[in-house]
Amino acid sequence: MVTGLDAFGQRSPCAPFGFVAHARMNDILVSTMNDLPGYDVVAVHGEVFGLIVRARNAFANFGAGLRTIFGGEVSGYTRLLSESRDHAVDRLREAARAKGANAVLAMRFDCNEIANLMSEVAAYGTAVTVRRRGA
Repeated sequence: MVTGLDAFGQRSPCAPFGFVAHARMNDILVSTMNDLPGYDVVAVHGEVFGLIVRARNAFANFGAGLRTIFGGEVSGYTRLLSESRDHAVDRLREAARAKGANAVLAMRFDCNEIANLMSEVAAYGTAVTVRRRGA
């Protein structure tokens, strides 16, 4: 049931428009902090992660190779890694939701290369249930 409120009792900015998928992604709060000011942790559900492995095509790799010779930003890779981080966080939220959490604390990123062809991006943290103090 869509109530228009997120997991923290706040009105979802998407609710009036009915964008349930987007509102659903925002129901899990993700923080890099170990605690959440104004909230109490009432349950700890354990470690969660979101992982994505992506590769660029051969033409993009060739272009990036030229960029390393002449210098400058490799915008294709910048875009790839930025999108990969977003996807990893989306998967992190899905994993937290599956455990019954409404937040992830101490979120971190890890990034590695696989066989010099692919980039792995992991977002990880601790799934918890939080409640606003005084609520």
